[in-house]
Amino acid sequence: MPDNNGTYLIRGAAILGAGTEDLLIRDGRIAERGTGLAGTDAADGATVIDASGLIALPGMVDVHTHLREPGREDAETVETGTRAAALGGYTAVHAMANSTPVADTAGVVEQVYSLGRDAGWVDVRPVGAVTVGLAGEQLAELGAMADSRARVRMFSDDGKCVHDPVLMRRALEYVKAFDGVVAQHAQEPRLTAGAEMNEGEVSAVLGLAGWPAVAEESIIARDVLLAQHVDSRLHVCHVSTAGSVEIIRWAKERGINVTAEVTPHHLLLTDELVRTYDPVYKVNPPLRTNADVQALRAGLADGTIDVVGTDHAPHPSEHKECEWAQAAMGMTGLETALSVVQHTMIETGLMTWADFARVTSTAAAQIGRLADQGRPLDAGEPANIILVDPAARWTVDPSTMATMGRNSPFAGMELPGKVVATFFKGHPTVLDGELNTPYRQPSPAGAS
Repeated sequence: MPDNNGTYLIRGAAILGAGTEDLLIRDGRIAERGTGLAGTDAADGATVIDASGLIALPGMVDVHTHLREPGREDAETVETGTRAAALGGYTAVHAMANSTPVADTAGVVEQVYSLGRDAGWVDVRPVGAVTVGLAGEQLAELGAMADSRARVRMFSDDGKCVHDPVLMRRALEYVKAFDGVVAQHAQEPRLTAGAEMNEGEVSAVLGLAGWPAVAEESIIARDVLLAQHVDSRLHVCHVSTAGSVEIIRWAKERGINVTAEVTPHHLLLTDELVRTYDPVYKVNPPLRTNADVQALRAGLADGTIDVVGTDHAPHPSEHKECEWAQAAMGMTGLETALSVVQHTMIETGLMTWADFARVTSTAAAQIGRLADQGRPLDAGEPANIILVDPAARWTVDPSTMATMGRNSPFAGMELPGKVVATFFKGHPTVLDGELNTPYRQPSPAGAS
């Protein structure tokens, strides 16, 4: 293929699933959009990509990814995780802070940022920890991380809840200075001590300690009121209950500046799967009931829930291929997210492909303040683009995935939709459904 300064003509794609047009990419941007661009002077010498039957969408943006590096390279690296992201249709991911060491200083977030740039598959935006060591006792270096080369704008202790209301208030007040957002893992720890699955009928039958919905809902209720009180931005991670959806809807109706995400697995899977005792279904927050799943879908469709966040959480096999009680919590999701959302939201008639672009790209970029991501597919805009075959069907096989994690809860499922191509800054990182080459930063002017 030509190098990353090449010119590409995407011919005959359905833009956001609607009208068919051509997209001419040059110098990392969409140079022209229209019909009949092939054979024009502008497209002379371009590499032509036949997109007949394909849908063109803005590159997906994940607000919630665990890349594990530094420190847990046995589970994932920035290289392997971003390869998986590119194959899944992502052009940007937010890397959560629970690495080893924790991303609670400017030095660590700059390390993650540099690893992402060196890998070249997607834009890696580090998420800074809210508290030192995720310990929930002292605010981390929020300002220093915001001022670093990584320009951190999202802060989260994900994996743990900022359960101290005074500390949460201070964090919300602090991030206002640089238009940041606190992304809360809503889990009251005293209500979930020892919990292993959703509290309900299935947990009672299985005799497993239950994780009540109120443990999530009570933190969300508290935090939307705190956000209102200090007039700051709050983002709620991995919403999983019907009650949480109602609280967020109530908050938005009152103009509180709150956004929320839902994971693909919470849009599809229920706690009935825990009857198998297969640890692949052990996750935080836990799989809930079918009533919760339906409420989450409705909340995503009507805009109460703003985005889909994968909560991609790879683990070494030995941490999942064990007894339920000893198993780690988490599921992979980068390479299956598009298909699960198509299955649960588009094929059910709840959303269109234009809606899909909003909840997987545009809104996510706005939450993370990513100026070059989630943009319209118009002339002059950055060429972060994916081409999707909506008619494709494929069976999920974790052993063939780019992520190091094999803990996919969708293993063996037939899902719709495949990413055929991913363009990151105008460069094709994925072509014909396979990894191509990474994007390389242009050399500075005058460099040898």
